[in-house]
Amino acid sequence: MTAVDAGRAAETLTRGAAGHRSTRLKLALRFALREMRGGLGGFYIFLACITLGVASIAAVNSVSLMMTEGIAREGRSILGGDVRFQLIQRELSPEEQAYVGGLGDVSTSAAMRSMVRAVSGGDPTLVEVKAVDAAYPLYGAVELSPGEPLDALLAERNGRYGAVAAPELFDRMGLEPGAILRLGSAEVELRGRLEREPDLLSDGFNFAPRLMVSRAAMETTGLIQPGSLVEYAYKVRLPEGAAGGKALADAANERFPAAGWSVRDASEAAPSLQRNIERFSQFLTLVGLTALIVGGVGVANAVNAYLDGKRQVIATFKSLGAGGGFVVEVYLIQIMIMALVGVALGLVLGAVAPFVTARFLESVIPVAAEASIYPGALALAAVFGLLTALAFALLPLGSTRDVAATALFRDASTGGRRIRLGYLAAALGLAALIAGLALLMASDRFVAGTFLAATAVAFLILRLVAAGIQRLAKRAPRIQSTPLRLAIGNIHRPGALTPSVVLSLGLGLTLLVTLAIIDMNLRREISSGIATRAPNFFFVDIQNGEIDRFRSEIEGLAPGSTLDAAPMLRGRITKLDGVEVSKMEIPAEGGWVLRGDRGLTYAPTLPENSNLTDGSWWPADYSGEPLVSFSAKEAGELGLKVGQTLTVNVLGRDVTARIANFRTVEWESLSINFVMVFSPNTFAGAPHAWLATLAIPNATAETEKAVLSGIANAMPAVTTVRVKDALDAVNGLVAQLALAIRAAAAVALVASVLVLSGALAAGNRNRLHDAVVLKTLGGTRAVLIRAFVTEYMLLGLATAVFAIGAGAAAAWFVLATIMQLPFHFSPVLALVTIAVSLVLTVGFGLAGTWRVLGQKAAPVLREL
Repeated sequence: MTAVDAGRAAETLTRGAAGHRSTRLKLALRFALREMRGGLGGFYIFLACITLGVASIAAVNSVSLMMTEGIAREGRSILGGDVRFQLIQRELSPEEQAYVGGLGDVSTSAAMRSMVRAVSGGDPTLVEVKAVDAAYPLYGAVELSPGEPLDALLAERNGRYGAVAAPELFDRMGLEPGAILRLGSAEVELRGRLEREPDLLSDGFNFAPRLMVSRAAMETTGLIQPGSLVEYAYKVRLPEGAAGGKALADAANERFPAAGWSVRDASEAAPSLQRNIERFSQFLTLVGLTALIVGGVGVANAVNAYLDGKRQVIATFKSLGAGGGFVVEVYLIQIMIMALVGVALGLVLGAVAPFVTARFLESVIPVAAEASIYPGALALAAVFGLLTALAFALLPLGSTRDVAATALFRDASTGGRRIRLGYLAAALGLAALIAGLALLMASDRFVAGTFLAATAVAFLILRLVAAGIQRLAKRAPRIQSTPLRLAIGNIHRPGALTPSVVLSLGLGLTLLVTLAIIDMNLRREISSGIATRAPNFFFVDIQNGEIDRFRSEIEGLAPGSTLDAAPMLRGRITKLDGVEVSKMEIPAEGGWVLRGDRGLTYAPTLPENSNLTDGSWWPADYSGEPLVSFSAKEAGELGLKVGQTLTVNVLGRDVTARIANFRTVEWESLSINFVMVFSPNTFAGAPHAWLATLAIPNATAETEKAVLSGIANAMPAVTTVRVKDALDAVNGLVAQLALAIRAAAAVALVASVLVLSGALAAGNRNRLHDAVVLKTLGGTRAVLIRAFVTEYMLLGLATAVFAIGAGAAAAWFVLATIMQLPFHFSPVLALVTIAVSLVLTVGFGLAGTWRVLGQKAAPVLREL
């Protein structure tokens, strides 16, 4: 729209339309659309910021819904039935078997960890053994290579039962179908590859490859002994129309209150995976929202620059009688139309994300991901995008409203004006609405609230940092170097780039530094910290009558080593101080103790590396009511007190014990630790096995190999877990998570770069005036370039220093208080951060300034 068009608009408005609200809005819409015929000039950064933030939120939530819907759609196949009864260390009693069998068709499986080795030679390998019956699977299909029926491959032939295994086991042991494996005291023939196991996810996280055999084959191995760590699953296919879900679980628990089983239906097919997807989705959504908020700064800069370019049009409106409100309406309509365009582009990218990621996610998580359009996820992203655009656009609009027409005609800057209280309140209200919506949609409101509060505090601190930099520049002594003096003056003068550059780049760099330090420390702890403190081996399923023999074997295989052993049972907490856990609201912190079965032990004396924090330990010869020592941290999270009672179900029997004390537990040491340690009389006579750890000073690969083979040969029922292998598996998971976190952080950094480029572009008009005046007064291009480069370097360096300090502080807080891991700072990371900051500020600054330096002086001087 030209100034002439604006004059006609203002005349129309003042001839009678100004007093009528609807007519004024129609006129504002008409002139807004007419002015937009000139194209999107000045809005490209605006569009990019909105598009990026909306796309990230839409993509994360769409992909999350795709995976959760996939799990829900295949719930019965993943669970293995309509309902699943699960027990540890015991099978169903005859009465329980009759009850479960009366519900429908039943398939029974038994799962445990064990060691296998090829009869032809080679090292023993840890496997996840699963013994299934002829009815398996009730739902879904087992994919095998070769494509023979499962029962045929597992059947007995020539005195040997068959087995199928995951391709990973073939690759790890260098085997081919037909190989003979020793499993416990039996030999099985490896007859096929297990390409797909329909109910794999319901069994939880597997450290080792799957080996599947029949129930009959498992009976011949001698692995299942009293107290063995074996998990029994009874999967039921209900008749058509039969009631299931919570009603069936409640009925089963009421019928057998002391069964101690876990009852799940298809809606909880893979609860751990579903919780992790939900939590990770929330984290990535918050990071995407941060990128959108960072982009909001770019929105404000873009709007400010756009309005600065419309000074003559705005001046014409005001000179001919148009009020500030009408001017605001015209440009607010334009801004929101452009916001709708940016949101639409972001929604398109977010909608495509499930189709792009489906095949990749299927290779990571064995769930058929059927990509689709998810209106709810797209609507949420659209609302966030529009609210952010409006909130950040109101402030520059409010600054423009009260600028006098004379100032506009004289080409003065529109910045630095006081914003009306109403506009400021509206912007703050919209910010609160965005935060409230984020909290409402979050599964963990504490984490979401902390994240949002940290973002708000970071914005405030960055503003204070910018003000501090300007104050220091203003108080700097006079310097002889002309470029340096100009650079310092540019940092603190009115309309300086300092607040925009520090705010735009600081938040993205801070987030990147925080995540990088957390990732580095987590990897360091797993690869070196835990690895150096942890024992070399864990041994599971050492029979009670063979513990002395086991000690002798270890003494012969690894003399001088440290063996630590403890009796172990498995049990589920069913009541806390008389209140059933199933009827309690389980807290987020410490709730893992109440989910599923936990390892239990007994001890006459306080375990090593433990300290009492409350209460007292029982005498070594104690024989009174059952007592229990509870981990202090988890007790505090669950709100437990010394003197209260808890009930655990062990081997189908409820045992109630009184809490005698709380003690510290060093989980990160990977030594033998238990949440609950009972007085010895509690489980007198109960069948159980032993758990042991072995630490070998200066162990070599040959020493570890000798222990692994020696125990496998002498005591094949004992399961040996090499800690290094377990840590490698964990490290692989951390690497996958870190990749996604880095991608999310990269989105925030890209948003910061866009905002930075927009901020520098918005300041180019003032740069043009400065360059022209300085060139007129004799300044050369070389002097001006050195001045601008010095300014950008000072700003980039100050921003990098803040990002390093703030990111390190945030990472320390997460590591020390939440993860409880040691903190280490990386000088290399600091140098990389400084380099990135300098490259971005100097690079984008010079890219925008170079054009300014080539402008002719006369046209600019005539407008001053």
